[in-house]
Formats: sequence, C-alpha cells, structure tokens
Amino acid sequence: MKIKQLSIFLENRKGRMKKALDVLEKGKINIRALSIADTSDFGILRLIVPDPNKAKKLLEDNNFIVKVGEVVAVRMPDSPGGLGIILGILDENDINLEYLYAFVEQKDEMAIVLLHPENIEAGIEVLLKGGAEVISAEEAYGM
Repeated sequence: MKIKQLSIFLENRKGRMKKALDVLEKGKINIRALSIADTSDFGILRLIVPDPNKAKKLLEDNNFIVKVGEVVAVRMPDSPGGLGIILGILDENDINLEYLYAFVEQKDEMAIVLLHPENIEAGIEVLLKGGAEVISAEEAYGM
C-alpha cells in the first residue's frame, strides 16, 4: 500500500528542473505524478515514477541529490468535499499530514490524492478502517 516517491533537491536556478526531467526522459522514465515546493534557495521536486530505483540511479549519476520516501495513494470522488472526507478520517484519528498532492483520473470522475502522513503505517490503517480506497503501488505506477 506504500508507494515509493522520489524527492529531488534542486538549486533554485534557471533550467535545473528541466535538466532533471531531461535525464528521466532520456532514461525512458515516465512520470505518473509530480509536485514541487520551493524556498528562495532550493526546491524539492517530488515524483511518482514506475521504476523509482532506476530513476534514482539515473538522477544520481547526473549529479542530483535524490531521496526515496513513501506516500499513500487514495482514490476519491472528484467532487466538492471528496478531499474533505479523506482529511476528516485522518483528523478524527489524530494523524498529522505533512503534505499532499493530487491529480484527476480521466475515468469515472475520480481523483487520486498522494498523502504523506507523519506516521505512514498509522495513516494507512485509519484510512482503510475509515473506508478510503487506498491503492497499491503497482496501480499507481501503472496509471
């Protein structure tokens, strides 16, 4: 139920994100989801890719600093209040959420939210008990 996520640390300089994405393109690594957060000095590019270990090696071989972490993917209705239901399950169980990012699925009016709770095991447990549809890594990598 845990999905490997790459976190790539990028200097806040022109072209640095493009260079990282070019490395993945040349390695034939398709990006399934991404998020970027930045400060004045650096950014963190978070990616879900089908082969995180291969992507990590390619990026490190091209002088990028990469960390592999884990997130949880939850399918939810793409409608007002859909995300609130998921966040409510976490809130009701005192699970702190560090960050999230989401995208819309093209089928069935659904969305996928990628969550990084402070305690990933507890997060998965309460989401499942709360009736959330937690999706597998294989499904996430194959989207």
